[in-house]
Amino acid sequence: MNLHVVAYPTLSPADYDRVQAVRRLHNGLYNIIEPHFTIVFSVPDMEVSEFIEEIRELSKGIAAIPFCIRCAVICKDSFSNNYDAFLVPDEGHSDVVKLHDRLYSGKLARHHRLDVGYIPHMSIAYSPDLRHIKDIVDNWNATEPPITGIVSVLDIINYENRVITTIERVKLGGA
Repeated sequence: MNLHVVAYPTLSPADYDRVQAVRRLHNGLYNIIEPHFTIVFSVPDMEVSEFIEEIRELSKGIAAIPFCIRCAVICKDSFSNNYDAFLVPDEGHSDVVKLHDRLYSGKLARHHRLDVGYIPHMSIAYSPDLRHIKDIVDNWNATEPPITGIVSVLDIINYENRVITTIERVKLGGA
């Protein structure tokens, strides 16, 4: 198993369509995973039941997170020669970071990559061509209005062989 925690945000249909239109052209994961925030990255060596229990326990009492994204930014991928175009929330940013840090505070602490900074984001594009990514980011920032949404559910997923399998859904808000 290759366990992750992602949040598929609730977006308006128009915002979802705008994000997907860019992803369809510039993101090779378009057909594999919906627009999302990754909260916990690859955990390949933990029992599924233990992982689920840890996420359930540490997410108790955390409220749903409303957010607003006003721009795209460029980020260099830490593990490849690619550059990414990320939609990064203005509002909600610190709450997503705190959720990420909380989920890594217990049994997952040894999996927390402290050498790679965490930026809450939805990826819309990636490429080794920095100029191409810069053009995508500039176009987005010049033409697209803000995106508002809410993160209210965490999905525990397995990602193997370019296939996503949802294992469990954990509702935020104490439920």
